[in-house]
Amino acid sequence: MQTPDGLYVFLGPTLPRADAARLLDAAYLPPVAQGDIIRLCERRPRAIGIVDGFFENVPSVWHKEILHAIHRGVAVFGASSMGALRAAELHPFGMIGVGAVFEAFRDGRLEDDDEVAVIHGPAELGYPSLSEAMVNIRRTLADAVQGGVVPAATARRLEAIAKALPYRERGYGRMLRLAAAEGMPEEELADFRHWLPGGRFDQKREDAVELLQTMRRWAAAGAPAPAARFHFEHTALWDRALRDAVL
Repeated sequence: MQTPDGLYVFLGPTLPRADAARLLDAAYLPPVAQGDIIRLCERRPRAIGIVDGFFENVPSVWHKEILHAIHRGVAVFGASSMGALRAAELHPFGMIGVGAVFEAFRDGRLEDDDEVAVIHGPAELGYPSLSEAMVNIRRTLADAVQGGVVPAATARRLEAIAKALPYRERGYGRMLRLAAAEGMPEEELADFRHWLPGGRFDQKREDAVELLQTMRRWAAAGAPAPAARFHFEHTALWDRALRDAVL
């Protein structure tokens, strides 16, 4: 399927597809995996947006296939999750990073991939998130401190408790139960728990929205793709990956 403007976005649990479609008229694809960018380039896209991507049990999108797209004159945008990780690594070569998560990885304030990782449900249910991303917890705790909900020391301890959890088990409920079990002040935890429903911040969603808005403005302006700032090396490994991906 070719979109009218040649815009494609890899999207999963970060933002519901219906919400995304209201922001940008594009073809929405499942979270990106290894080989997907190679295959998509056969459709001659104008721009690709990467928000979500598979990892662990499914090989992650390869850096070189993103460079392949850039080399072919495709504008590649990244934000929020896998897109932020790859953009932080590849922005010197022409990938366009968007949002606070990308900036934190680009600047070295965040380094661990698990900061954006979540466990989610299947595609037929819309990839519902079943855990909370660490970047969202960090932003929410920072807002709680700024709003005077909890002291900075309490937020730092809660952040450490959440970070120590495996990403599959990470969430506000688990974090608060562990905090209570280790004897953190009950009143402070109660204040945070009461504030949380209206105060929690979804940084990944915010960045995904910004990516779609950025792509929409870029497409409307008729802007060219950034020039490739590298020499693309054709190796035997790449040629094999190219053959395997298009089979």
